[in-house]
Amino acid sequence: MSALARQAVEQAVRQVRPPMVAAGRRLFLAVYGLAVSITLFVLAVVSIAFILLGIGVFTTPVVLEAVRRHADQRRRWAADWCGVRIPVPYRPFPADLRGGVTGQVERTTLLLKDPATWRDLQWLLVDMTAGAVLAVVAAGLMLYPLESVVLAAGLWRVFQDEPYWYMFVPVSSQLTGLAALAVGVVLFHFGMRGAWPVLRAHFLLARTLLAPTPEQTLARRVDRLTETRHEAVDTAASELRRIERDLHDGAQARLVAMGMNLGAIEALVEKDPAQAKKMLAMARASSAEALTELRDLVRGIHPPVLAERGLGDAVKALALRLPVATEVTVGLPGRAEAPVESAAYFAVSEVLTNAVKHSRGDRIWVDLHHREGMLRISVTDNGGGGARIGAGSGLSGIERRLGTFDGVLAVSSPAGGPTMVTMELPCALS
Repeated sequence: MSALARQAVEQAVRQVRPPMVAAGRRLFLAVYGLAVSITLFVLAVVSIAFILLGIGVFTTPVVLEAVRRHADQRRRWAADWCGVRIPVPYRPFPADLRGGVTGQVERTTLLLKDPATWRDLQWLLVDMTAGAVLAVVAAGLMLYPLESVVLAAGLWRVFQDEPYWYMFVPVSSQLTGLAALAVGVVLFHFGMRGAWPVLRAHFLLARTLLAPTPEQTLARRVDRLTETRHEAVDTAASELRRIERDLHDGAQARLVAMGMNLGAIEALVEKDPAQAKKMLAMARASSAEALTELRDLVRGIHPPVLAERGLGDAVKALALRLPVATEVTVGLPGRAEAPVESAAYFAVSEVLTNAVKHSRGDRIWVDLHHREGMLRISVTDNGGGGARIGAGSGLSGIERRLGTFDGVLAVSSPAGGPTMVTMELPCALS
């Protein structure tokens, strides 16, 4: 085979493979979804009905958890196969949920009170009907044309007594077999064109029931903002206490000591000029140290470079002070509001501090850009990985800080690295 022919074959394979993969996935979803959705729907209905007999109290949580796992699996496939994001709408269980029979009754009650449970059951009905039809149609447009190839190859001779209908073509001769092949080619063409759109349509249909309703989204947003407001108030109070403590233990103590030294100098300036000069030098050193501490304290509250030159230059200045080589890329056409810039700066500062302390890497990359109304910041290091968001970790504090501004934090840190911390803050640039 010549190189030109080989390239033509490889190109044809590249063009045909994605639609064939989509058709295979659709066929799998048709079989899997039909079997699992019907089974879970029947079990859920029977189990809920048996609550009146007492048996359902023990079976309903198990069945509904299985329904949720089935729905979560479809959410993962939607994201992995077609990039369709379907948020999880389930209400969390309380941390103090009891065990035993009382706990089972409470768990069953919470599940049945959650609107997402009933929407899951509606989705099972849709998945076993409209979802299965979409799956069969998408797979059929790719597989049905194979029959036309077999007919045109000579299978039509088996049906010489009466014509074999392929779509609207009665196949009874080689000529009609070729006509059936032409129809099959057209169907295959439509199948290739429509395989991915139909697969995506299946997941978009699932999203209408598996995603949170606007009311649920608004309620969760209100709860989230209420929580972050309380956290912001607590953080502000803690920050004020820290500033008071730093002033009291640092600059204030030095200024008091300097005042006492100046009083002693007044008494010694005529009696012992040499000792007075020594004490003046000590007072000058104390004033310099107090000034340094005040500058550090002010920088910790709001760095001057951030106020004067914006977030990009402030992060670059921060990177210059790190002991690890840090590359900063900035794509900000304007400036965000001061509170947002401050939150982003201190979040980046804490992430960089964690990377220097714990990553054991020798290089860090920081990328800041603004797109579609979102300030996106990513901090990547080439360390050993293993970073996690959890109680007591610095990343949890960053998440709370960003949450005050409706921001989000995501961490990708597999064992062995690299670690990427991504932060997003909704804001407009001026």
